[in-house]
Amino acid sequence: MCGRYWLTSPADVLISRFRVRGEPAPLHPRWNAAPGQDLPVVRLLETGARVLEPMRWGLVPAWVADPSDAGRPINARSETAAAKPSFRESFRRRRALVPADGFYEWRRRGPESVPFAFRARSREPFAIAGLWDEWQAREGPPLRTFALLTTDANGDVAPVHDRMPVILERGAEDLWLHAGPEDVARLHEILRPLPDGALESFAVSNRLNSSRADDPSVQDPSPPPAPRPGAPAGLAPPAQRGLFGEDGDDET
Repeated sequence: MCGRYWLTSPADVLISRFRVRGEPAPLHPRWNAAPGQDLPVVRLLETGARVLEPMRWGLVPAWVADPSDAGRPINARSETAAAKPSFRESFRRRRALVPADGFYEWRRRGPESVPFAFRARSREPFAIAGLWDEWQAREGPPLRTFALLTTDANGDVAPVHDRMPVILERGAEDLWLHAGPEDVARLHEILRPLPDGALESFAVSNRLNSSRADDPSVQDPSPPPAPRPGAPAGLAPPAQRGLFGEDGDDET
């Protein structure tokens, strides 16, 4: 799954990168974007123009009676989303681009979990394939929410986690936004892992575990834990060993 990401690129970069019309709502750097927060999402207006607007992370289908009773899934498996009741209509008609500068995943080693950051080697923002929906109360503004699509991990992510967000290649972004309900088969062709080598990764701070921690220091590595009594000197605990091997030094 993908439960955290970051987006710190300024508004002018996002407007140019995602060809957004008009001025978006004020954007604030998010180093630890978390479920339940209002985050920038690119969607299409009926005119075909792209807008960048805040939506809440955790999808509430339009047909639920009460959002407080909804499951609010944050991820949808790309392989099955088109058939699932919670996502089916959004997959057909309400697709979105979720801008991100990178995402986080946790590597589990025994009782410990170590967070890692993944970003494009170009350091440029990218688009995660998203689904959105709109729930309307009898009174008040609509509640717009979104979920991220996930796929199998590529070779960059697999040493940490078996799933990753669907990061769309630039040439596929227009199709994702504009395709009609009859194009579901074509859409599945673009919902695939990035090629191996497209991402770089590095270990980050355990402060990331708290959604209240939202500043650049979440990307600082955590200090190594104190040695366990009786542990051989110089042997790192399992959670601190290399990303690509038991004792490798390939963490970047």
